[in-house]
Amino acid sequence: MNSAPAAAAPTPRNGYGPYAATAVVVANMIGTGVFTSLGFQLLDIRSTFPLLLLWVVGGAAAFCGAVSYAELGAAIPRSGGEYTFLSRIYHPVVGLVSGWISATIGFAAPTALAAITFGTYLASVFPALSPTWLGAGLVALLTGVHATTYRSSSLFQRGFTTVKVVLILAFCVAAVALADPAQPVSLLPVAGDGALVFSGAFAVSLIYVSYAYTGWNAATYLTGELADPQRTLPRVLGGGTLLVTVLYVSLNYAFLKAAPMDAMAGRLEVGYVAASHAFGPSGAAIMGVALAVLLVSTVSAMVMAGPRVLQVIGEDYPLFRRLSRTNRDGIPAVAILTQAALSLLFIVTASFETILVFAGFTLGLNSLLTVAGVFVLRVREPDAGRPYRAWGFPFTPLVYIGLTLCTLAYIAMDRPAEALMAVPLIGSGLVLHLIARGGR
Repeated sequence: MNSAPAAAAPTPRNGYGPYAATAVVVANMIGTGVFTSLGFQLLDIRSTFPLLLLWVVGGAAAFCGAVSYAELGAAIPRSGGEYTFLSRIYHPVVGLVSGWISATIGFAAPTALAAITFGTYLASVFPALSPTWLGAGLVALLTGVHATTYRSSSLFQRGFTTVKVVLILAFCVAAVALADPAQPVSLLPVAGDGALVFSGAFAVSLIYVSYAYTGWNAATYLTGELADPQRTLPRVLGGGTLLVTVLYVSLNYAFLKAAPMDAMAGRLEVGYVAASHAFGPSGAAIMGVALAVLLVSTVSAMVMAGPRVLQVIGEDYPLFRRLSRTNRDGIPAVAILTQAALSLLFIVTASFETILVFAGFTLGLNSLLTVAGVFVLRVREPDAGRPYRAWGFPFTPLVYIGLTLCTLAYIAMDRPAEALMAVPLIGSGLVLHLIARGGR
């Protein structure tokens, strides 16, 4: 076997269109983060301009990363995300370590977390139901949907993501219109905001925001299954990220308009608090069911995208060849079932919570290396075909690299134990590479 990844696989007779791919990006990004972060931010920041600016800065960073990934995805039109990019740009061992972390910690564990959160919201309205079994049932159902045909997979993802966007917009409009009394929200800086923006509290809050924006790169895991990826991928990544930025800023504006800061400070369920103030006692039940519905598309998108990493690893390493098998429609059914089994294991054991604390640091390293790869590839392969060049280059990738480095450095200083846990994760990936190489 050649040590480098295989050439880009031919586009299957079926596949995902731009709408479905954008739905994957939007659904991957909008999970529980935007409905919980504001409570932590309000502990140290009590001014609306810096609070909203956090989500604008986070969106700008995500957009800079998205256009950088778009250049790489158009130049290397193969599924697999960071696994494919890092294998080509640096070395296959870097790609395999990245792919191992993405497939397990990056997708299986967050899928389990989102599924159990779905179950928890429903159980809060219907106490007789079990959050664990609701979450497991959701993963099993979505695995069946996405392991069959592109048609069923695409229709489901598009439908539930459209419902998600409509529900969020409806909530924003209703919360602002029905808030009584409406809270003052300043869109312009006031005295003292400058010091807050450059404070440690702002930096810490930006970490929560960056977690909420995770997922803007989701479509690159499906690149080989997109129609005309060189043309559509930049639109999907950039457009999806901009849409989520607008939704995030709108949601936080609605939260701040509907409920007093004191009522939300330190609370995880800021969406519930805002709904209660805007809609009265019935708002709790409405918000619980609505958030559960929103999370269906999040779990669905992860069930779609994550297995493609396992699939391309199976294509490159004979030891894992079984993971690359597809059904008659071209769907990597074995990889989808494998990731579903991992997610169900996390759900049943609930062992994923500790992993997620430090996984963000390692996944940040993944994206940092990938965006830096835009410069590496331009220097090393200046004449390679680039159907799309990153908008705003070199500033956009540099902005992303700078903000990510600051975030990672702050995590390393503030939470060194979590940062150091990246070492055994990377080590396990290196062991996997040795096993896979020995199995050739």
